[in-house]
Amino acid sequence: MQFFSQIKRRMFMLAGLSLVAAAVSATPTAPQAGVEYQVLKRPQPVEGGKKIEVIEFFGYFCPHCYALEPLLAEWVKKQGDNISFKRIHVNFHELVPQQKLYFSMEAMGKADEYHMKAFQAFHVNRNRLQTDADIMDFVSKSGLDKQKFTDVYNSFSINSKLSRATQLASAYQIDGVPSIAIDGRYVTSPVMAVATMSRVTEEVQNRAAIQVLDFMIAKIQKERNTLAPAPAAAAPAASVNAPAKKK
Repeated sequence: MQFFSQIKRRMFMLAGLSLVAAAVSATPTAPQAGVEYQVLKRPQPVEGGKKIEVIEFFGYFCPHCYALEPLLAEWVKKQGDNISFKRIHVNFHELVPQQKLYFSMEAMGKADEYHMKAFQAFHVNRNRLQTDADIMDFVSKSGLDKQKFTDVYNSFSINSKLSRATQLASAYQIDGVPSIAIDGRYVTSPVMAVATMSRVTEEVQNRAAIQVLDFMIAKIQKERNTLAPAPAAAAPAASVNAPAKKK
């Protein structure tokens, strides 16, 4: 009996490992509009230039945003000059202090340096960042210049960014985070990226989202190259043997 019990346990373990392996290998090889990404009915204006605008809608309160962030940051770095990347902290659950925290760090040029620290404060150190006092406690412990931060945090420009964030979230029809907008026309997310899959882990969701992003960037670049006007043909060079004009 003990022998057969050991066999059963091994069979269950192998079955579990097979499911994990299948989930890891499952990726959206050909993302479809309306499935792995959505097409906005009303495209939003984006910055001009060659770079493709990418906006991450997130919240420090969101564990899924926390899980995605390292992978997304790596992707942004790899894209380099192909994209113009922005973050918008959403106003879910009326957590305005969290919004002000991100936008203040961004205004100070410190967002990239302290962004993950803010996530860790919430999800690891249990600072819920719900009040101004919570925010200042994080600032003091993180090493940010508290006086400079306070001045920015209470400034009119930050309040303007709060209003703008609400407008953008509405325009892009953001009802959950993390969500990522591309080129003012498309929106995807880890949940959308695995819409056709089942029994997947959060890591698989996040890697699928990155694959959808790669697909979208390549798609937009191809469209732009197709629509770009062909270079004008060069005028034929004058022959060195052509007869000189009479004066």
